[in-house]
Amino acid sequence: MSNELRSKIVNILNKPQIMSFATMTEDGKPWARYVVGVADDDLTIRFSTFLSSRKVTQIKKNQEVHILCGVSTIETASHYLQIQGRADVTQDKEECAGFWHDDLKAYFSGPDDPNYCICLVKPYRIEYYTMNSQGPEVWEG
Repeated sequence: MSNELRSKIVNILNKPQIMSFATMTEDGKPWARYVVGVADDDLTIRFSTFLSSRKVTQIKKNQEVHILCGVSTIETASHYLQIQGRADVTQDKEECAGFWHDDLKAYFSGPDDPNYCICLVKPYRIEYYTMNSQGPEVWEG
């Protein structure tokens, strides 16, 4: 992957944003929902969720996931990402404490809440699209 493409991808993913996150249901059908995710420099995407959620059950059965992100409004849309990856769920104390922020108090009692967990998505293919392109630039890892 070129350093330029990697920089463009990191610049999109390193800010918290609404993402469409898709898993596979128990009967093999895709299911998408919105999550608020953010990635670090190694491109691992994180978001919090309920341990008892449907998405956690689906990830435990099939780690293959898809994320669509990068557009917040039609008026300002200039690029977006299609991401294929493998997801995992953790309740590691360090990971949960490191991701914790005050906005999560509306859903969890704190980073030690037994229903609080972090979903980690490790991308293996990212397609970077601009609104005026015929096809994507592709990163594979």
